[in-house]
Amino acid sequence: MSEQRNTNGSVGAYSINLEIFKKRLKMLYSHWNEHRDNMWGSAEVLTVATPPQSEDLRYLKSSALNIWLFGYEFPDTIMVFMKKQIHFLCSQKKASLLGVVKGAAKEAVGAEVVVHVKAKGDDGGALMDGIFRAVKAQSGLDGDAPVVGHLAKEAPEGNLLEKWAEKLQNERYMVADISNGFSDLFAVKDIAEITNVKKAAYLTSAVMKLFVVPKLEQVIDEEKKVSHSSLMDDTEKVITEPAKIKVKLKAENVDICYPPIFQSGGEFDLRPSATSNDHNLFYESTSVILCAIGSRYSSYCSNVARTFLIDANPLQSKAYGVLLKAQEAVINALKPGRTAAGAYQAAVSIVEKEAPELAANLTRTAGTGIGLEFRESGLNLNGKSDRILKAGMVFNVSLGFQNLQTGTEHPKTQKVSMMLADTVVIGEKGPEVLTSMSSKAAKDVLYSLGDEEDEEEEKERPKVKSEANGADPNSFKTSLRSLNQESTKEELRRQHQAELARQKNEETARRLTGGGPGTVDNRGSVKSSGDMVAYKNVNDLPPSRGLVIQIDQKNEAILLPIYGSLVPFHVATVKSVTSQQDTSRTCYIRIIFNVPGTPFNPHDSNTLKYQGSIYVKELSFRSRDPRHSSEVVQLIKTLRRQVASRESERAERATLVSQERLQLAGAKFKPIRLSDLWIRPVFGGRARKLSGSLEAHTNGFRYSTSRADERVDVMYANIKHAFFQPAEKEMITLLHFHLHNHIMVGNKKTKDVQFYCEVMDVAQTIGGGKRSAYDPDEIEEEQRERARKNKINLDFQNFVNRVNDLWGQPQFKSLVLEFDQPLRELGFHGVPNKSSAFIVPTSSCLVELIETPFVVISLSEIEIVNLERVGLGQKNFDMAIVFKDFKRDVFRIDSIPSSSLDGIKEWLDTTDIKYYESRLNMNWKTILKTITDDPQQFIDEGGWEFLNLEVSDSDSEKSQESDQGYEPSDVQSDSESEDDDDESASLVESEEDEEEESEELSEEEEGKTWDELEKEATNADRERGAESDSEEERNRRKTKALGKSRAPERRPSGGTSFSKRARFR
Repeated sequence: MSEQRNTNGSVGAYSINLEIFKKRLKMLYSHWNEHRDNMWGSAEVLTVATPPQSEDLRYLKSSALNIWLFGYEFPDTIMVFMKKQIHFLCSQKKASLLGVVKGAAKEAVGAEVVVHVKAKGDDGGALMDGIFRAVKAQSGLDGDAPVVGHLAKEAPEGNLLEKWAEKLQNERYMVADISNGFSDLFAVKDIAEITNVKKAAYLTSAVMKLFVVPKLEQVIDEEKKVSHSSLMDDTEKVITEPAKIKVKLKAENVDICYPPIFQSGGEFDLRPSATSNDHNLFYESTSVILCAIGSRYSSYCSNVARTFLIDANPLQSKAYGVLLKAQEAVINALKPGRTAAGAYQAAVSIVEKEAPELAANLTRTAGTGIGLEFRESGLNLNGKSDRILKAGMVFNVSLGFQNLQTGTEHPKTQKVSMMLADTVVIGEKGPEVLTSMSSKAAKDVLYSLGDEEDEEEEKERPKVKSEANGADPNSFKTSLRSLNQESTKEELRRQHQAELARQKNEETARRLTGGGPGTVDNRGSVKSSGDMVAYKNVNDLPPSRGLVIQIDQKNEAILLPIYGSLVPFHVATVKSVTSQQDTSRTCYIRIIFNVPGTPFNPHDSNTLKYQGSIYVKELSFRSRDPRHSSEVVQLIKTLRRQVASRESERAERATLVSQERLQLAGAKFKPIRLSDLWIRPVFGGRARKLSGSLEAHTNGFRYSTSRADERVDVMYANIKHAFFQPAEKEMITLLHFHLHNHIMVGNKKTKDVQFYCEVMDVAQTIGGGKRSAYDPDEIEEEQRERARKNKINLDFQNFVNRVNDLWGQPQFKSLVLEFDQPLRELGFHGVPNKSSAFIVPTSSCLVELIETPFVVISLSEIEIVNLERVGLGQKNFDMAIVFKDFKRDVFRIDSIPSSSLDGIKEWLDTTDIKYYESRLNMNWKTILKTITDDPQQFIDEGGWEFLNLEVSDSDSEKSQESDQGYEPSDVQSDSESEDDDDESASLVESEEDEEEESEELSEEEEGKTWDELEKEATNADRERGAESDSEEERNRRKTKALGKSRAPERRPSGGTSFSKRARFR
């Protein structure tokens, strides 16, 4: 169980959140004082004894109190709460962790914490006597014994708790049950608790939607025999390993609420204690399948249940419709100030109005409260509960019909049950359904398994689901078997792409005709570097050291001797400086200046201001001191480089968008910190690079090193995308921020900032022999590296989780920020810049974050994707990404292995991005210029459909039947010609049936097999007298001839003719 995870490692690895502890301890004492007589049994002392660990799934109020107060469960521990003291009786390890709450408890409620450490082997009797003496002393009663509250329904387990129960009985105290007090205390959840419930509910609904429903459809579609218990085991594994369905929750925080429940075949039990039996899933006509799953996150529960109907009869369809309305009525009645009985009565009213004959079958409760316990006592939604609902309460709204008579003859469908359950939180304004991701609409749970009786029915079946918009539940049916038989995965993808093409062309037309700004050439204006003034007056000149070249570092000037005088030039006017030495050891220094009209001269405002003036283009000097000459040249170059770098940085900063100032975290809010990080791009300068730390403050991040000038602030409002990529096959774990506006990192202007840590040293031992795989030192080193990598990944993950929680606060909701994690299983290799890299999609981007320059492409900014050099036996293909902003250059990813083609197409289709395929690379600059010059013509000619290979090649394909089946011998993946077959087939399906049949017959007659072609080639050879040729030569000639004619692929049947187009039935 997840709440017991603290026992898996050392106690020192855990810490109690003292702020939460103080807040909730104060709530406990306040509730105890206010409701002592009616909910706490007039108890003056509260005792809570938590039993030892158990492998069984169970919900105890003692365990719930542990987690609610401390965040962890403390098994085999006794807690005693009094007005002035709090006593803990536990082992040494637990005592070391509980000791930190002493100051917090004193501050919160003025109670002194006393920890009694039980030695190993000790029964704790003497320590218990000390606690009882403290109870008597603090109660202030001489004669009468104080009232001691305890959890009466929790039987003592283990030696310690049995000894405690015996001592408590011997003391002859008056005892009272305090279960109702804790139930009411736990009923209203705070923000942190609701967040945990929401995460649990997200996992629960994701498992139902992404695993359970597809699994059931697969079993039914393939007519497999799978037992309920097998489905239970598979579902439980997915819940405990969220990564299997790409849910980004840590597995150690996740657990099941109960073993998943699968029921069918007439045996139904709507209680949460029901189990999945070993009978096979029953899915014949008029059968019903019940699925219920519950998961926990950080010990907080959630639940969802769905009913699936197979070929439902009218009675079943009506019953499900009524049940759906009744459950919605219950949910809508969960509002602050109303009663729990009123919520259940809302369901009864719907059933009595819509189907009074089903009222007797309605469950006697509409659900219970849910949280740290799966069923919170005292929060039942039934007709007798007068409990007032409050904001912050969370309910498992579960409603069903038990033992409905369906009127069928099959014994397994004569009686069925139905149930719907959702996790709902009551907000200030009304209820919020946390498990809405898992659909319960009739169109998504009513399935039809009709037989394929004739061709016309088969063609209309795929349209049933999309056309079902009426109120009749029978119209909301999806065919499982026929769907897979009629439509292959490729055809469904092609149909979706055709719809995307239509939407994309309409969207592009609206954008182009919207009168957007024209193309702007941003190259014309170059910001002035400032007036290049070396000296404002003659008095500022440095003292002369003779007629030699002098360098004035302070004023950034060079003084050159001209006609007996030193003439100053600002170093920015120098274009280049070189020195040469002849055979007589005479040195020549050549200085070339920037002048107007010189090719590649920057358009600085100073040169443009004095265009009519006479400029010095070049000066040469002769010297007999080689050392002085080289020193002068070196100084000029160094000074020129420094000035150029400074002016470049100044120009970059001038174009930056001003941002808000970073608000540092105050004393109450300690910044979230991650240490020992490196930054990319790196700071400038030639000094040794230093690692730094990243801190999350009130409105942004700050990265800083020990040097005062090495500091970068990244505002939350400027973050467009945030990524966390743990090290798996890479050498680094990283956090990457892609920004809306540029910032300066050192003297570099960038939109991408990355903070990373190397998980292992990039070093290689040279010399010596090869080390054995069983070398203890080698094994120890590998284990050390693995441990280091896991620790770094865990530190980064904790930082990311805490920042995500921070971003979840109301003030950051509008920024929609959350760390995204690359989906490695969808990644592919390619060349986005100059070197090969592993490019990985995320939920919102396509990224490459290891090699520089980084690649971050927002999927929302993509217009279309064109896959180029596809087919023709190519081992690689290219991807051209066209952006919605036609002023942006098309981004290319070259040399992608053809084995990744199907995966990329599937990913693009899943993310609703329209893609095209072409056999050649396109000249995109020309294409985009043509589109922007005449948008109307682009729209009139069909928009992007000029890239559609099917449309552009349809005429030639009709006249060249043999093209359809050829597969080059060196193609290692699925042949692209077969893809062309499938694509052409989808177009042909739109024609009339009669035309299809006639064309198919003619095409079957025209096609030739390999045997026929081989026979023709042999006859041709004989006619040319080529019988003397070698077998190898004949094979080579035959292969060449077949390659030119693109003969169809040889089929195993030998004499069967090859049809031009695939038929989807």
